[in-house]
Amino acid sequence: MLALLTAGVALAVAAGGAQDSPIPGSRFVCTALPPEATHAGCPLPAMPMQGGTMSPEEELRAAVLQLRETVVQQKETLGAQREAIRELTSKLARCEGLAGGKARGSGATGKDTMGDLPRDPGHVVEQLSRSLQTLKDRLESLELQLRTNASNAGLPSDFREVLQRRLGELERQLLRKVAELEDEKSLLHNETSAHRQKTESTLNALLQRVAELERGNSAFKSPDAFKVSLPLRTNYLYGKIKKTLPELYAFTICLWLRSSASPGIGTPFSYAVPGQANEIVLIEWGNNPIELLINDKVAQLPLFVSDGKWHHICITWTTRDGMWEAFQDGEKLGTGENLAPWHPIKPGGVLILGQEQDTVGGRFDATQAFVGELSQFNIWDRVLRAQEIINIANCSTNMPGNIIPWVDNNVDVFGGASKWPVETCEERLLDL
Repeated sequence: MLALLTAGVALAVAAGGAQDSPIPGSRFVCTALPPEATHAGCPLPAMPMQGGTMSPEEELRAAVLQLRETVVQQKETLGAQREAIRELTSKLARCEGLAGGKARGSGATGKDTMGDLPRDPGHVVEQLSRSLQTLKDRLESLELQLRTNASNAGLPSDFREVLQRRLGELERQLLRKVAELEDEKSLLHNETSAHRQKTESTLNALLQRVAELERGNSAFKSPDAFKVSLPLRTNYLYGKIKKTLPELYAFTICLWLRSSASPGIGTPFSYAVPGQANEIVLIEWGNNPIELLINDKVAQLPLFVSDGKWHHICITWTTRDGMWEAFQDGEKLGTGENLAPWHPIKPGGVLILGQEQDTVGGRFDATQAFVGELSQFNIWDRVLRAQEIINIANCSTNMPGNIIPWVDNNVDVFGGASKWPVETCEERLLDL
C-alpha cells in the first residue's frame, strides 16, 4: 500500500502540477522504481526536425499534428491520474479506518501506527486535485489554441503575417503592371500617330508624283519617247490630247499599242464634237471585231492586236467615196469604201486616249475603256502612201503627224493613268 501511495505521488509530480519540495509536515517513504517501469502519461518533448528548412505550410501541418498528439496524450494522462486518485482515495480511507481502530484497541498515544504514511492524507489528495486542475487548464488552453487556429483557416499568426506581406507584394506588382499598361497605351498612341503621319506623308508624295506625271515628264530621252499606261478598265483613267483637229477631208491615224485585255481591248482613242460624240472612234468592244466609226457610221477592220505584244496600227480615210484602209505592223490587212462618204471631219472637238465619249470630253463607260499601253499617236491630214506606213512601222523613218504629233507636252493624263519612258521599236523587237 505504501508503494502505491508513493507511486501516486510520483505520478502527480511527473504530471507537472506538484511542487518540487515535499508537503510540509508530511513524510514520504521513497521506494525505488524498477528500471523497466515507464513514465505513463508523460509525453516526451518533440524533437526539432533536422535537415533543410520547412515551408510555412509544412510548419503549420507539423504544429497541428503535434498539438493533436499532445491533446490525446494529455487526455490519456488525465484519465489515468483520475483513476489513480480514486484508487488512492479508497485505500487512504481504509488505512485511516484501520489506524483509528488499532489506536483505540491498544490505547497507545502520540505514535502514528501508520509509520511511513503522511500525517494528513487529505492534504495529499488536495495537492493531487490541484495538479489535475492545472493539467486540465493546460489541456483546455491547448484545445482553445487549436480551435482558434482552425477558425483562422489553420494559419498561425506568423504565417498570416507572411500571407499579408505576400498579398501586399502582389498588390504592388498589380499596380506596377497597370502603370506599365498605361505606358504601353501611351506608346501605342504615339506610334499610331507617327504611323498615320508617315502614311499621310507617303500619300502626299504619291499625289505629288501623280501631279508631276499629269503635268508631263520632261525626263524622256526625246519628246516622243514615252507611252501612256492605262492598267485598269475604269471610267476615270484616260489621256487627253491638248490640240484639236481642223476640218479634215482626209486623214491618216497611226499609233503603237499593246494590250491583252478580254473581251475586247476597249477604245484606244475617240474624237467627239458638239452634236456628234462618235465623230472618229476606234473600238473593240465585247466579242465584236475592231470597228472604225466616222460620223457614227461603222466599218469592221480585220485587225488582231490583243496578244499582249506591241503592234503598229495605221488607218487611212478620205471623204471621197468614204474610202478606208487598215494596216497592222506595216501590212495592209483590209480596205473598204462608203464609210461616211462626203462627210468632212468637224473641227474643234476633243481627242481622248483610252475612253469612248458619250458627250464631248466625258460620260465614259468603263466597259468600253482601253486596257493596255499606247504610244506614237500621230495624225496627218492626208492619206499616207503604203511605203511611208511600212517605214514608220519598221522604225526606218520618223514622221511625226503634221496635225497631231506625239510629243510629251501635248498629252495630259488623268485618274491614275501615267506616262513612262519607252522605245517602242526596241520593245517591238523584243516581242518578235
